[in-house]
Amino acid sequence: MHEIIVRSETPDDIRAIDVVHLSAFQGETEAQLISALRKSSEYIPELSLVAELNGRIVGHLLLSKVSLKRDEWETAVFALGPMAVVPSQSHRGIGSELIKAAIAKAREYECSGIVVAGHPQYYHRFGFSQASDWGVQCNLQVPTDALTALELVPGTLEGGGKVEYPKAFAEVF
Repeated sequence: MHEIIVRSETPDDIRAIDVVHLSAFQGETEAQLISALRKSSEYIPELSLVAELNGRIVGHLLLSKVSLKRDEWETAVFALGPMAVVPSQSHRGIGSELIKAAIAKAREYECSGIVVAGHPQYYHRFGFSQASDWGVQCNLQVPTDALTALELVPGTLEGGGKVEYPKAFAEVF
């Protein structure tokens, strides 16, 4: 098997990233979300990661800034998503490589935590736990068990709070 290369996206990758999401989700919603996030202040280009296999982009993951708020306290964390892998390339470890790279990048940026609204069983194997275990909620219309979190700085999630996803996410969920 050839090596999976994970790197930050470049402007030349945008169309291929759209194709990854269009094929994985069979619709334009996620591609439109990514386009909207690229135009927002929550977007950090280095945190939009692509996975290449044999010189072809076969996966994509985006980390964007969100706020975790409680009472008078607020901190920035990253939201993981959307993430997609071309269906013909699934079960090759591409998603796993993207998530491991995203966690490493978040640590480089000294981020205190990562939240993801997605399939909890998938993210648990990377150290994510139910956000509700900490009392963390979000402003998206997702089932409580679909929100998971990973604490990168111990204590960040203790005491709970509400994750404020950007408007672009709220329009999708």
